[in-house]
Amino acid sequence: MSDGEVRYIRDGKIATVIFDRPAARNAMTWAMYEQLAQACARIAREDGLRAAVFRGAGGKAFIAGTDIAQFQAFRGGEDGIAYEEKMGSRLAAIEALPVPTLAVIEGFAIGGGLAIAACCDLRIATPGSRFGVPIARTLGNCLSMANYARLVAGFGASRAKRMLLLAENLSAEEALASGFLSEIVAPAELDRRVGELTERLTHNAPITMRVSKEAIRRLMLAGVLESDDLSRACYGSEDFRIGMKAFVDKREPVWTGK
Repeated sequence: MSDGEVRYIRDGKIATVIFDRPAARNAMTWAMYEQLAQACARIAREDGLRAAVFRGAGGKAFIAGTDIAQFQAFRGGEDGIAYEEKMGSRLAAIEALPVPTLAVIEGFAIGGGLAIAACCDLRIATPGSRFGVPIARTLGNCLSMANYARLVAGFGASRAKRMLLLAENLSAEEALASGFLSEIVAPAELDRRVGELTERLTHNAPITMRVSKEAIRRLMLAGVLESDDLSRACYGSEDFRIGMKAFVDKREPVWTGK
């Protein structure tokens, strides 16, 4: 299967970042994460941009998480900590962008894909979209503390616990009710609505928007605690190795609690 691509397009004052690996529901490879970092760096340095749009290719998924096959190279808890640190820098780069960001979600926003959407300032989705982090059912790993904070901020503690403990995927309607989504848009109207929102953003005061984004980012970071011990406990566990092997083999894992 293709390693995929993260494509960058600029049209006047609007940048668009496209996650392009539809055969795998746009699941992110290491190469795609690197291209995402490059796209963010480009947005941050280009003159005249007023907004950035993030969306998946193919119409079936925003991003269905990180490609789990890549975790087979992990050998212990320190690999998990290094992974979370590297992914944390990619996500932080989205949050720190100086222009407003809009996630356009069609279909699945799962795991790392949900985290990327959560880093955007505004989010719209089609009615059939689904949001979740089913790692308690699939892989047996954990999130970074920053990503836990993003889930709680976006969905509230109760819905975040349903995602994480029951491994439930929430509907677009629940995501809207929680405030994670700003609106649900019919597929036929999606491009038109993206155009309307980005046009509105281009007419607002850019410095006010940049400063407001940065103020909220700083408030969020003030509550993020250290979590290396939690990452080490999951990524260094026997259950993580069991979950990873079971996922690749397309079978249900049998957890041991070790």
